[in-house]
Amino acid sequence: MEQQLILIGNPGNRRTEGLQEARRQLGLEPALVIPYLDLLQGTTTLEEACLRFGLPADAVPMLRLDAPGEDFQVERLLIALGAPDAPVEKRVEGLLVYGAIPDPHPLAEEEALCIREEAGRLIHPSQWFRGYMRLLGRLEREAEQLWPVPFWLNAPTDIAAMFDKRVTHRILSGAGIAVPKPLAPPEELPDSEALRETMLQKGKHRVFVKLASGSGACGVVAYQVNPRTGAEVAVTTLGVEQHLTRPPVYYNAIKPFRYTEPKLIRLLLNWLLIHGAHVEEWITKATYQGRAFDVRQLVVDGQACHSIARLSRTPITNLHLRSERKSLEELGLSEEIRRGAEESAERALSLFPRSLVAGVDVLLRHGTYAPVIGELNPFGDLLYRVDYQGYGTYAWEMKRLPDYDMWRARGGSPEPAEVAKAEGDAGASGGIAP
Repeated sequence: MEQQLILIGNPGNRRTEGLQEARRQLGLEPALVIPYLDLLQGTTTLEEACLRFGLPADAVPMLRLDAPGEDFQVERLLIALGAPDAPVEKRVEGLLVYGAIPDPHPLAEEEALCIREEAGRLIHPSQWFRGYMRLLGRLEREAEQLWPVPFWLNAPTDIAAMFDKRVTHRILSGAGIAVPKPLAPPEELPDSEALRETMLQKGKHRVFVKLASGSGACGVVAYQVNPRTGAEVAVTTLGVEQHLTRPPVYYNAIKPFRYTEPKLIRLLLNWLLIHGAHVEEWITKATYQGRAFDVRQLVVDGQACHSIARLSRTPITNLHLRSERKSLEELGLSEEIRRGAEESAERALSLFPRSLVAGVDVLLRHGTYAPVIGELNPFGDLLYRVDYQGYGTYAWEMKRLPDYDMWRARGGSPEPAEVAKAEGDAGASGGIAP
């Protein structure tokens, strides 16, 4: 019997349409779509949607959570849900590992609902993240009330852990997986001054500062300080408009900027750090014809499949910045190097036991090509024109993923022990703003 799929996402966008087209090509029934907007506006719940779809009470569908981006109404409602005065049950707060300290300059719920759309503007990333985690917590609770063992493609607990770069790093490093070394615990880097002082004290003159909840290149700064002259350089897609009578406006561009003015660099770094950031060593990446590259490796049900190399003349390689794409074979990488990247990605996702799919960013060190895991993206399967055994990413997932009985028979949905440990550690240290 065909496994029924419920897709929680934004109808009509490229992710939803891509998945539906893949199911059509495979002769599968369309996924049943629950819009994020309906959930956030309170016009439906997971249970009400299942009743409306006419799902049998004894059937357990596969649940797929897709990225909530590319819809401003959804973004605004998530910021409102993250407001300190939003009516939220305490028990849906558990996915915020670093949520002990309130968000900086929070917007009240009513104020958030009045936000107007401005292309590229970054409004309040930490409050948005808090709102999204609250929504995921609510959906996780609803699913547990409907089915004894919900069949998540990527469970909310794992999405939360992958979405927060601080948590991801702790889980991976705790398991002995090669990752960029952190400069210092987040609570020791409250502002740009502390960041700069720590870099100089430790002799680390180049770091990456990453917005903990950012996706793509959003909120990533490649930052370096000359130890002799003190000159600073920051390469980032983060921009800022400064005003005399109102706070600065931050935005994300599709082309990296290069900043050398110390005051401006400090403004950008301070904004990232107060919203929650992960700071790590700058890995010198392997190069091809003068361009640095890394690898986006998709893993589906424990097996590495689709991959693409992302090449750039800047330190930031994300594809949406119009970085060049090449296959690993086109780069002339040996089978040993390619397999090393695949195995690293497979091992990384295995630490998120309730997830069947993720895009893993694998950095290959310059000279040795030793794999280092940069990030895991629970929504990292949107790869255009990349095939594996004749299938695109969504078609391969729909073909490869197990049905509920197979998944349960092999011990599906184990306890996320690694995530729980990270939560406990963060709680013990007091945590920081998400």
